[in-house]
Amino acid sequence: MRSHYCGQVGESLLDREVVLCGWVHRRRDHGGVIFLDLRDREGLVQVVFDPDAPESFAAAERVRSEYVLRVHGRVRRRPTGTENPTLPTGRVEVLGADLEILNAADTPPFPLDDEAVSEEARLRHRYVDLRRAPMLERLRLRSRVTRVLRGFLDGHGFLDTETPILTRATPEGARDYLVPSRTHPGSFFALPQSPQLFKQLLMIAGLDRYYQIARCFRDEDLRADRQPEFTQIDIEASFLEEDDLLGLIEAMIRELFAEVLDVRLPDPFPRMGYDEALARFGTDRPDLRIPLELTELTELMQGVEFKVFAGPANDPKGRVAALRVPGGATLSRKEIDDHTVFVGRLGAKGLAYIKVNDRAAGREGLQSPILKFLPDPVIEQILARTGADSGDLVFFGADRATVVNEALGALRVRLGRDRGLVEPGWRPVWVVDFPMFGWDEHARRWTALHHPFTAPRSADPQALADDPGGARSRAYDLVLNGTEIGGGSTRIHRAEMQAAVFRLLGISEEEARDKFGFLLDALRYGCPPHGGIAFGLDRLVMLMSGADSIREVIAFPKTQTAACPLTRAPAPVSDAQLRELGLRVRHPTTEGA
Repeated sequence: MRSHYCGQVGESLLDREVVLCGWVHRRRDHGGVIFLDLRDREGLVQVVFDPDAPESFAAAERVRSEYVLRVHGRVRRRPTGTENPTLPTGRVEVLGADLEILNAADTPPFPLDDEAVSEEARLRHRYVDLRRAPMLERLRLRSRVTRVLRGFLDGHGFLDTETPILTRATPEGARDYLVPSRTHPGSFFALPQSPQLFKQLLMIAGLDRYYQIARCFRDEDLRADRQPEFTQIDIEASFLEEDDLLGLIEAMIRELFAEVLDVRLPDPFPRMGYDEALARFGTDRPDLRIPLELTELTELMQGVEFKVFAGPANDPKGRVAALRVPGGATLSRKEIDDHTVFVGRLGAKGLAYIKVNDRAAGREGLQSPILKFLPDPVIEQILARTGADSGDLVFFGADRATVVNEALGALRVRLGRDRGLVEPGWRPVWVVDFPMFGWDEHARRWTALHHPFTAPRSADPQALADDPGGARSRAYDLVLNGTEIGGGSTRIHRAEMQAAVFRLLGISEEEARDKFGFLLDALRYGCPPHGGIAFGLDRLVMLMSGADSIREVIAFPKTQTAACPLTRAPAPVSDAQLRELGLRVRHPTTEGA
């Protein structure tokens, strides 16, 4: 129907006849001459109709915004002074000869150039929202990302292999989406939270190198970077040393950024241990663009009389840490109070601080309500360890280590952004040497920090059982600008080690056989050493596009309540469908009924 896309019309086509199809982006009637900006996915071009072609001119008079047209005309140079340097097609225009209205359109629910439209309206009319240039560009970027990744993995011997969507429920950390089976009444499929077990089975099957752009499903509370259905770049390989696999993944990400964004990432990526990441940044997802770090003060505070500091300092699970803010002495009392409220939402009981007005004046040059509780030698050590100088401010966190890390880690990021300290560019880092297990105080049992198929550093099941709290895993996360974009591990490939891990997690032999019997059986038939990683494609594209939510890079996302305003899903189904599945809906009773 067309000879060119609108965005392809340039000076190379001068005096050529073209046939274009697209939507009317804007119509302007300049008293005898009608200008239409015609738009398709590749861009926009100006089409001119004058009364010399009366039939087409009359049709141009009838069109309105978002009408769908087919235009035949000749490319000519725009008159001097009317060029539009902001458009790739802005030096030319098309003199329309014929115009066919392929479809009329109602007035759009919102102007396409209105950035203040509510997200509800945008999602309700997503087919209109996706016509906007920023949305089209994000989807185009997503397509380029998957194309480059597929090309790299295909070129390195990975086989693109699909795994089931309808599978069985397994405990993987989030609630499953369940699908009732009509042919097996009372039984259910589960939608996969990830292809984890199947990709391990593919390694046991001898596939050697596997990848998949996989759809995954988790019924969990949502936020900006979560969706109930999301996409993983899923990768697994056999007979590769851990360093070799990480090097291969680095090369893939470097090629991706070079090809798509023309950005050169470091070679190699730096690596940081989990303990170091928490000590310096309060998180295992450190944003290395922010030059603020936590300073350890726990042992320094063990002998002070100030119980707010001494209590956590003498608690084996406590921590006292400081965060120096260069130039922070200019923070007002209201700003400090705002930061106190912020860390309070993260569990902190308060936010002590010291303003360093004059470093050379000692105690007299400092300003803080806590100074009277601290002896001069301790104050001097605080200033020396943090490197605080005149004009700086030092914040303190004192509580359980988990609370201090979360509060000061988040405050570090907030201050970095508020005070313009975030350095430009991309800062990847591998975080490694994670603990194998975490202790769940409520359930009084060990939990897997990653998942129960992650291999420990030790190859001895008895050593693992003797000291689960000290065990380290062979897990690794790739963090980019403070966001985890990928996580993986070397997997357990021996049945006796997998059984030992299940025992430590409180999974009985009977439960393990019930939930994972097919994997345990497979491990007995010659399982190779293997490992892999999964990247959140939505999150990766969100970062690369500069969007602030993964909903901006998904064609048809769900809302924060896991609903689709466009299709109004989820929705009730008919009683007939329920009867066919052997189901009945129990509606929540009203309070007091």
